Amino acid sequence: MLTLFRWLARWPLWLLHAVGALLGWFTFWASPSYRARFRANVAQAGISPADARPAIAHAGRMLMELPFLWLRPAGEPIRPRLDWQGEALLTEALARGKGILLLTPHMGSFEVTAQACAQSFAAEFGPITVLFRPARKAWVRALMDGSRERPGVATAPATLAGVRQMIRALRRGEAVGLLPDQVPPDGMGVWVPFFGKPAYTMTLAARLAQQTGATPLLIWGERLPRGAGFRVRVSALPEALPLTDPTQAESAAVINRAMAQLIRQCPQQYLWGYHRYKTPRSGTKAA
Repeated sequence: MLTLFRWLARWPLWLLHAVGALLGWFTFWASPSYRARFRANVAQAGISPADARPAIAHAGRMLMELPFLWLRPAGEPIRPRLDWQGEALLTEALARGKGILLLTPHMGSFEVTAQACAQSFAAEFGPITVLFRPARKAWVRALMDGSRERPGVATAPATLAGVRQMIRALRRGEAVGLLPDQVPPDGMGVWVPFFGKPAYTMTLAARLAQQTGATPLLIWGERLPRGAGFRVRVSALPEALPLTDPTQAESAAVINRAMAQLIRQCPQQYLWGYHRYKTPRSGTKAA
């Protein structure tokens, strides 16, 4: 598989995205469970099927662009194009020296956001540390470990040691990135609404900001048409996080509302097939 990934990494982005679109549609029609979950999540969010339909192809594009992003030579800039919208928000927050917490949903190219931040800001403000969940298969884990550790990008596992690593990075005034709509392990989340339905939601994102004083910002990587590249979009959190929140339910709800608002801006690139409403293993069901 590593040989295949290296071969695909030499393909132009437009071709990877073209093949990815076909892969996305093939997966949609080949898997009844995936198709049902996709449609159910779209309906729950109140998104029209027409607006969500392009997300079928974008799910495949996300997979096919991974060799391009993971195995690109170290230090080589993202090509063919990388644009920014809201870049000043990052610069201002980093200049304050309190660190920034970058929150992105399963939307667009979330892999490109960390690399874009490293490319533009690491030299002056230090690396970005991203939270990740180690893959179960050994060959995938080895590939991810070797490819995500790029110049200006550090990785933190979803463990207590990884949390401590992120806190240290924030206290140094650096950036930390994570996906707050990822279902956390049992005991590390709370049940709060996401598009009006209870979803087990991580408390880590808000706790990191509250404990360190870091600035939370929303970020996502828009996939441009016809493999033209990416546009990284940065915006402020629409609602302030509570300064204190013993149960973390209010904080998690604030972040879920922010994620939903961001997703509504571009439902065409959200991963509607993601199993967002699942119950974590050995967990308790929503009341």
